[in-house]
Amino acid sequence: MGSSHMQAKGKTFWDALSFSGPGPERINGRLAMVGFVSAIAVEVMRGEDLAAQLANGGVLWFAGAAALLSVASLVPLFRGVDAPDRSDAPMTADAEIWNGRFAMLGLVALAVTEYVKGGPLV
Repeated sequence: MGSSHMQAKGKTFWDALSFSGPGPERINGRLAMVGFVSAIAVEVMRGEDLAAQLANGGVLWFAGAAALLSVASLVPLFRGVDAPDRSDAPMTADAEIWNGRFAMLGLVALAVTEYVKGGPLV
């Protein structure tokens, strides 16, 4: 791992994070799922909209979660294990991808709805 790029089981770091690689959509989906649930939970508990959450320390929480989930998602890839290899019904790799996509749409819809409404959703 002392070279200019990390390599494990035939995959380089950049292969894993390439546009069509196994990392980006899975990592972004996992972040979106955690972010959507967290945003709704904070709205219910504190009444803060998404903009207020980001202004009140949410950016730091996001950066920490992004780093942690990225590392946790990449470690199995470098060990030669991909999500489809570990999936079992009903928790399939395809279900995780779709849930991540819906969470991404949910975050965008939440932000747009709060902007149009002028405040928190709940």
